[in-house]
Amino acid sequence: MYGIIHVLAQALIPAAVGKAIDAGIIAGDQRALLLWGGAVVTLGVIQAAAGILRDRAALTTRLGAAYRTAQHITRQAARLGAALPKRVAKGEIVNAGVADIGRLGEALAETARCSGAVVAIAVVAAILLDTSWQLGLLVLLGVPLMVGAVSLLIRPLHRRQQRLREQQAELTGRAVDIVSGLRVLRGVGGEEVFAHRYRADSQRVRAAGVAVARVEALFEAAKVLLPGLLTTAVVWLGAHYVATGRMGAGQLVAFYGYAVYLADPLRRLTAAAGRLTQGHVAARRITAFLALRPEFATGAADSVGCGGLGSLARPVLREGRASLVCPVGYEGPGSLARPVPYEGHAPFADPAAYEGHAPFARPVPYESPAPLADPASGLTVAPGRFTAVACASPADAAVLAARLGRYTDSAATLGDTPLGDLPPDEVRRRILVADNDDHLFAGPLREELRGRGDDTELERAIDAACARDIVEALPDGLDDLVAESGRNFSGGQRQRLRLVRALMADPEVLILVEPTSAVDAHTEARIARGVSALRTGRTTLVFTTSPVVLDRADHVVYVDAAKAVAQGSHGELLTDVRYRAVVAREEAA
Repeated sequence: MYGIIHVLAQALIPAAVGKAIDAGIIAGDQRALLLWGGAVVTLGVIQAAAGILRDRAALTTRLGAAYRTAQHITRQAARLGAALPKRVAKGEIVNAGVADIGRLGEALAETARCSGAVVAIAVVAAILLDTSWQLGLLVLLGVPLMVGAVSLLIRPLHRRQQRLREQQAELTGRAVDIVSGLRVLRGVGGEEVFAHRYRADSQRVRAAGVAVARVEALFEAAKVLLPGLLTTAVVWLGAHYVATGRMGAGQLVAFYGYAVYLADPLRRLTAAAGRLTQGHVAARRITAFLALRPEFATGAADSVGCGGLGSLARPVLREGRASLVCPVGYEGPGSLARPVPYEGHAPFADPAAYEGHAPFARPVPYESPAPLADPASGLTVAPGRFTAVACASPADAAVLAARLGRYTDSAATLGDTPLGDLPPDEVRRRILVADNDDHLFAGPLREELRGRGDDTELERAIDAACARDIVEALPDGLDDLVAESGRNFSGGQRQRLRLVRALMADPEVLILVEPTSAVDAHTEARIARGVSALRTGRTTLVFTTSPVVLDRADHVVYVDAAKAVAQGSHGELLTDVRYRAVVAREEAA
């Protein structure tokens, strides 16, 4: 609305100026001159006020669209969970969350100016038709022809922008991979290889960018040339009519004003075509991402966790995991009381606890901890014990951890209840899967590790994970800041800090995947003792082939070809040649 008022006021100014010349200056009527001069001033004030309000509304639209789209992208990433890295490249998410949301917002903001330009052209054409049907017809025919000529460039521009967008996403993903794995690349001497690949990809993106620039250059030239030609034709024809006495001097000034004025809405139309083309490309990429579905159905539970994705929910993305983490003590709207201590949950003892906005209603205690089982592999984790699983193939460990943590559909059960029948937030509260792909987030180390626990519990967890030396080496100890992705720590230090965070979560079932793969044997032994002592009476499952950790376990299961083929203590299983070969391979490494 403001855009239309703005252009209407601006479009009427040349007419008022022409009237002031003909009725005031040429006719010598001072009263008419003051009247039409006041009209020009009034129209200028209206134009300025409406322009300010239009730009304010356009900015609100642009930022609102960008931020709301960013929220949808974040929520979708959280909803996809473990399927996220399998379905979408890292660069794709980065580009969608940075570049695409901006282009989409700009396209929506451009609609205000575009609608105003259409109205302005219609009003000016009507005035010209009323004054001279020849000039009006020239405008009415010239504008569609100009728009048609510009539209011939839109389709190739759209294709090339789409190709550039895809290659930029691939290049961004490669850059993210290089930065996150820089330490490893330096260790294996692979920097030059990846640098060569990055340069080659960069040159392909540059070539695609140049191809887009060629079309954009023609597009920009057309935006200036075509409106200029139309303006020239209108002025020439108007001057001819004045010379032949068919129009007055005031009308000529008005027609010249219209001709000059028309250049602006015409440029806006052509500019809007380019912005809308970019917005369409961005919208297609964003909607394609939002249309992705999780690997398994979550049912009604999606609307339960964190009060239905309320404003207090904080999206947390991790490599291979994605979830919504609610603030400490959040129990639904109007509640920030500290949550009651975890005592186990009866899955559907109180269905009302999972309705409305009470995702953290007080759980119903179990009489005893529940066993966790995966029928497909034959693996059963006894409650309250420290169980270790040695897999002949590391891939089996990842598959089993995904099943037992319900990051993929399976027949796994907790007690007598299939995990697929439990709401996802219930599974996440009771079962925690921690692997070496989990991220450390930037911020104070204490806040990153402590979670809902207190400092006393944190100190015990630090000792159990053998991370005391890491904390003491920091200038500010636990108050020191963690860099993005924990880059200020080595691989072994990040592994131990992730273990501290997992221990502080204190779930009913803690699943650890190779938690000591980056530490030496002495530290490994201390971690095994510490975790076993701290988790006494709680269910702990560790996937590892380390003989040090296996020896500390209450029970050991050997998995071969995704099947549990032997179980017992570490000493008993050493008589199995297959198990001994896996453990001996680890010792030799």
